[in-house]
Amino acid sequence: MSWLWTTEDMIAVMAGRPFGTLPEGITGISIDSRSITPGEAFFAIKGDRVDGHDYASMAMANGASLLIVSEARLPAMGRLTVPMIVVEDVLAALGRLGLASRERSRARIIAVTGSVGKTTTKEMLRHVLSPSGKVHASVASFNNHWGVPLTLARMPEDTDYGVFEVGMNHPGEIRPLVAMIRPDVAIITTIAPAHLGNFKNIKEIAAAKAEIFEGLEPGGHVVLNRDNDQFNFLDRTAQSLGIEHIHSFGQHAKAEFRLAEFNGSDENSTLWLTIGGETLEVALGAPGRHIAENALAALGVVRIVGADMQKAIEALATLRPEKGRGKRHRLVIGGGSFTLIDESYNANPASMRAAIALLAASEPTGRGRRIAVLGDMLEMGEYAQKVHTDLAVPLLAAGIEHVWLAGAEMAALKESLPESVHVEYRENTSELTDYVLNSVAPGDVLMVKSSLGIGFGKIVAALLDKFPPFADTQREF
Repeated sequence: MSWLWTTEDMIAVMAGRPFGTLPEGITGISIDSRSITPGEAFFAIKGDRVDGHDYASMAMANGASLLIVSEARLPAMGRLTVPMIVVEDVLAALGRLGLASRERSRARIIAVTGSVGKTTTKEMLRHVLSPSGKVHASVASFNNHWGVPLTLARMPEDTDYGVFEVGMNHPGEIRPLVAMIRPDVAIITTIAPAHLGNFKNIKEIAAAKAEIFEGLEPGGHVVLNRDNDQFNFLDRTAQSLGIEHIHSFGQHAKAEFRLAEFNGSDENSTLWLTIGGETLEVALGAPGRHIAENALAALGVVRIVGADMQKAIEALATLRPEKGRGKRHRLVIGGGSFTLIDESYNANPASMRAAIALLAASEPTGRGRRIAVLGDMLEMGEYAQKVHTDLAVPLLAAGIEHVWLAGAEMAALKESLPESVHVEYRENTSELTDYVLNSVAPGDVLMVKSSLGIGFGKIVAALLDKFPPFADTQREF
């Protein structure tokens, strides 16, 4: 049996004490009692809303072979006689296991941060590096104070490439995470006004993202977006920390990984990448210029770490957008179909503009309409009214004539759109969901986007529940 960790090593690393008859080792780590699989260890982390100790018995019932629990909660565990490692603090113990995982690993480690495109770039790196070796990457958006140590602790010892996403809402949050990850390559996808309510200005956001440089391994590499207004600041910051290998991507003439040309369509796109003195044609299995820009960074990393470039390019042709991040659904309605673009995972001004551009590039059929279904962008603070009002500019430039809105902040956008745009506004997601379900028509293209907390995923789910997927064998009349 190939163990992720032996229990002997776990006890030593986490400064824990065994309770009961422990298994020889574990095959995986989980913090979710619902999705745990046989042979895994369950870490009973106390979160903001729930305490994992309350779900320990469920974790065992679902196949957990070992529990990691805190000393303070042990008396409340009742008469559970299951194998446990008892520690002072479960999250701290997970952190120590993550540090040990990084210490034992010989993998090339890549860390990704940025205001937009972190998860997409992380998944793209997983995709393009897989043909060259064993890749371990964070699940979903596990990019915070528990997601990073969990991803590290889950990394198998024989991993060739480790890809980690690093997020933040406030200054100082990236610093301790990157100190754990210790990347060989650090990427900043872009700097944009996300979480603007927690910062004075965009420069403060850039400074917070630049914390990723501080954990870089000696001789490590930095990859920056040369088209972004904060490039010079980030470049200077990296140099001031003694980082010698600073690379750039984008359309800028001086970008090392340069977008020479881009050709997009509804379902996919093609880019021409100039890298190392040659121009390469790259077919992408996903639409959108912003996706192409992420691909530049990913292929730049392929070059930096010495992975197989040709295999990486071939892999990009099979890339598909993920749920909530541009995934497309063609759904049956009446005697035809409509297209749903699911951008519901999150939103800030930059990603809103990218999603609007994606909608503009999509072609309705018949008498169909391009419809932007938009909800509030959260954490904008005193800038909230302005950033929502400003969305009128890209909507009008893209020729979007149908805009369906919900949320308190979106009232500002409603007021700023001219009468030539057909606007439907509802106060909350539930009311807008009802309207969308009853108003979508054959040939339409709907793009749904909001911050995660607004819950526009419910609109997507309702559409997928009501309208069946369109099969290639079906014909439209």
